[in-house]
Amino acid sequence: MSAAPPTVVLVHGAFADAAGWLGVIDELQRDGIAVLAVANPLRGLTCDAAYLASLISQIDGPVVLVGHSYGGALITVAGTADNVVGLVYVAAYALEEGESLSELQGRFPASPLVDSLKQWTYTDDGGKTATEVTIDPEAFPSVFAADVSPSVARVLAASQRPLAAATFTEAASAAAWRTKPCWALVAGADQAINPEVERFGARRTGATTVELEGVSHAVAVSRPTAVADLIRDAVRATS
Repeated sequence: MSAAPPTVVLVHGAFADAAGWLGVIDELQRDGIAVLAVANPLRGLTCDAAYLASLISQIDGPVVLVGHSYGGALITVAGTADNVVGLVYVAAYALEEGESLSELQGRFPASPLVDSLKQWTYTDDGGKTATEVTIDPEAFPSVFAADVSPSVARVLAASQRPLAAATFTEAASAAAWRTKPCWALVAGADQAINPEVERFGARRTGATTVELEGVSHAVAVSRPTAVADLIRDAVRATS
């Protein structure tokens, strides 16, 4: 138990940015909860987790880490920091130490996301050509945001941020859920991550779990109150 109320750090996943947390942030701030939404670099599990860990180290007091989608993999690694008191997985990956996203996904039937990715190239920090992926804009609404309005889904598709393809094969260097209490939200109609992947992660982390039927991967946009409620539970339990 923490002496001071924790700061909630929100970590978005691939094909998104911190704006996807707007409704959740509003809910939490109305309750006087300190919130920080991170700009996830999306350049690789190792470097993204190191970036998150560096940010956490500069926050005074306890932290509840919340990860959506790929952000779940990051909180799994960076969550080993001493001041992290809880982990919240929102339609997210919960990796085991030494496991990659591809390995975890490979245990279950592929989601429609797999056939909806579009490849791009960029020059990495070493001057080499690397590959990154986005979701085809035509497929984005059904794959990522089926339960938000068509106009919002189009905006999300146009503003999505790419994920470095190498991220899928990088292994997690730690599994913070082994020593930290966890909460999980399963999006029952997720077409980006197979909901079975989310259920599996929730079970093996021993998370207090909520499942929402008919909810898309963009659950933080479509159901911000439900997401905020789970985070509130984590904050209360760790305060």
